[in-house]
Amino acid sequence: MISVAVVALVLAVPLRALFRFQGPPMEEGFMLVFPERVLAGDVPNKDFLHLYGPGSLWALAGWFWTFGVSLAAERLFGLLQIGGIIFGVMALARPWGRRVATMCGLVAVLLCTTAIGLTALAWNGAVALGLASLWLGLRARRWLALDSLDQATDRRANRLLVAAGVVAGFALLFRPDVVVGITLGSAAILWGLDRARLARWVAGVAAGVAPILIHLATAGPANAVEGMLLDPVFRLRGGRTLPLPAWGELTGALQRVAVLRVPGWSLPALSESQQVFLWFWALPLVILATVATGAASLRRSPGRWPARVLLAVGLFSLGILPQALQRPDSTHLAWVSCVPVAFLPVTVSEIWRHLAPERMRRHAGSLGATVGLVFVLGVIPYYTFRPYLDLANQSRGREIYGTAVHHAGRVFYLGSEPAARDAQLLVDDLGDLATPGDLLFVGTADLRKTPYSDAYLYFLLPDLVPSTYYIEMDPGMANAEGSGLADDVASSDWLILSHVWDAWDEPNDSRELMSDDANRVVREQFCEVRTYPEGSFVLYERCAGPDSSDTGDEGAPATFPEGS
Repeated sequence: MISVAVVALVLAVPLRALFRFQGPPMEEGFMLVFPERVLAGDVPNKDFLHLYGPGSLWALAGWFWTFGVSLAAERLFGLLQIGGIIFGVMALARPWGRRVATMCGLVAVLLCTTAIGLTALAWNGAVALGLASLWLGLRARRWLALDSLDQATDRRANRLLVAAGVVAGFALLFRPDVVVGITLGSAAILWGLDRARLARWVAGVAAGVAPILIHLATAGPANAVEGMLLDPVFRLRGGRTLPLPAWGELTGALQRVAVLRVPGWSLPALSESQQVFLWFWALPLVILATVATGAASLRRSPGRWPARVLLAVGLFSLGILPQALQRPDSTHLAWVSCVPVAFLPVTVSEIWRHLAPERMRRHAGSLGATVGLVFVLGVIPYYTFRPYLDLANQSRGREIYGTAVHHAGRVFYLGSEPAARDAQLLVDDLGDLATPGDLLFVGTADLRKTPYSDAYLYFLLPDLVPSTYYIEMDPGMANAEGSGLADDVASSDWLILSHVWDAWDEPNDSRELMSDDANRVVREQFCEVRTYPEGSFVLYERCAGPDSSDTGDEGAPATFPEGS
């Protein structure tokens, strides 16, 4: 309990800042908007683009129904998901002692709280559920390994196997792409069991994932397959994939923006790009070391439960590694590292236990804890210790970062003060001008290029209804020929077009200018109401129907240049 209390305290230190810190405008925006749309009766993959399973939206919709729709409620849900990862890692590390488990928890705190704040993303929920499934399955395997296996113990182990399968199914509802990690990690647990017990686990998985049938029925099988498989696996990659990290350059657009604000750091350290470079290459090595050590330990001592724990964690980590490989920026690296790098003290401790002279083995825990600390402090401090200390200082009221935008009793925090000032004027204007129930479209200033979106604006304007399938915007999808984006624009009463992302530049297909159809609808059917002082947004109102060029007394249609 002492180790749990220590880690909980370290997690609590930056929370005041995390609840009022800037949020990612699109990712946190759509995790606020999508569940509210579900409560309004909309269906993912049918009424709005959602690239993952429906589980996270259903869970968050239920949370909002209970506690109300607010940024604080969403971030509290996100905190619970992060807590599931942190304390899940600690629970799995407990066989190696309190010192090692505590360091694993502390490393997990540094990785989880600094990646994307408390945003309640589906990935965090899936990883937390995946770890819970491993823990339940491993407990079942431990009961089954007892020499004195009586009938009561056997029933308990069987119930745990079913529960492990159910929780694994829940994880797949959140993110179907964790199926590889779930399968590999569970294989280390299930290998060697008889068919009856394997069937119990499989039955649990089937029960846990069964609600997907509801989604298939409501969204339609074709829409569900397109949204959860074709879009994320085949259509998204071209505009989101990043090349291998370079030693001297950050390639991710959002990451380059993030480092514009650099908190102080007095210790010697490599540059941001150099740390990402080393992190990227170290991560698969850490995972392979974990798998190899777990396999060697289990082969040497087949009945030793900790060896099976290490192998299960290593294989689970191997299965989620593609999340970091396809877009190797600090955020995606942290989303994977929160398991294997947080578990590094265990891996090092286990290696030392086998290789060191017998008289030195008692230091295995201390060595493992030290290596874990050295990794986050010596290799990637700009993405762990530095932001954590910055958040801790903000929690004490120092150098508060994030400017609040308020409307309709709701709040969202932006990192750019000029953008926040414009956003505040914008939502105030629309609150006065629009009629509840009007259709609102939020997009980029040039709709031939859709790398990102200010989805949080839909959250701040709850009386208006999103008019587009592309609340989340992705390059090569929203701006593709025949995507339906132009029809969405044409159906709108109000448009907010954003210049915030004009400078987006990544070495992938997001640079390409694609269909101009949506721009043409803006030119022909909408009038500019206001360009905001800092130049972040332009507000448009419908002033002509799709078959009419007569604007009456409402002004002339927008006249920005062809193709702009």
